[in-house]
Amino acid sequence: MEDDVKALTRRIAGAVADGLGRGTEVRVPDVGGPTHASTGQATSRAGFGRRWVVRVTAGEVLGFTAPAAVGAALATAPAAVEVPALVAAGLVEGALLGSAQASVLRRALPALRTGQFVLATALAAATAYAIAMLPVMLGDRLSALPVVVLAAGGAVLGAVLLASIGTAQWLVLRPVAPRSVFWIPATAAAWVVALGAFLAVSTPLWQPGQPFALTAAIGVLAGLVMAVTVAVVTLPAALRLTRGGTWSDETIGA
Repeated sequence: MEDDVKALTRRIAGAVADGLGRGTEVRVPDVGGPTHASTGQATSRAGFGRRWVVRVTAGEVLGFTAPAAVGAALATAPAAVEVPALVAAGLVEGALLGSAQASVLRRALPALRTGQFVLATALAAATAYAIAMLPVMLGDRLSALPVVVLAAGGAVLGAVLLASIGTAQWLVLRPVAPRSVFWIPATAAAWVVALGAFLAVSTPLWQPGQPFALTAAIGVLAGLVMAVTVAVVTLPAALRLTRGGTWSDETIGA
């Protein structure tokens, strides 16, 4: 080991002496350490991860307060009133979630059309709420359908619901992030886990006859758990999505 150090020292000294003697640029031999560019890129990607989790969590929590409040206020309202209100609340949730995601993605994908991304997310979220409310709208008519039809229909509609946001976002991402179709199953999987977490928190706490404030507070708490889950589970896919993006000093420090 000592001989290697001495040999490297002699190489560096020789390079310096040769460079000074010729009046040219001194080139120090590469010792295999990390470059500034690679270190900066690693730092920027770490910063991306932190911002993604914080902003996506905040956006989803703020967005989910709309359907949580509407659901609590209209829990006993007729379906003709409750369903349109929840779908409209889904637009709000999707818009805030999409805004939060786009604010992070555009740092590495500056060509991303933020307005289209937000609109696509809002419309997809509203569609997901409309699908989720189908059993409420159909009511007792569902009991007349064969079990096979119910199972098949539920599976298809469930798949459409879970893939709705990812598919809508991918249509906007595709021009600036080629080969990004993996975003669809990644977000669908994240929502499976997140909705499971939401139900695990809210189901034992929600009880009939609770005051509006308590019902809404439970919904927001469960929404927080859901939001953190979505942010964390989608992070690897978001990093992969921006792998070929432009990582600048602004990205590192923002």
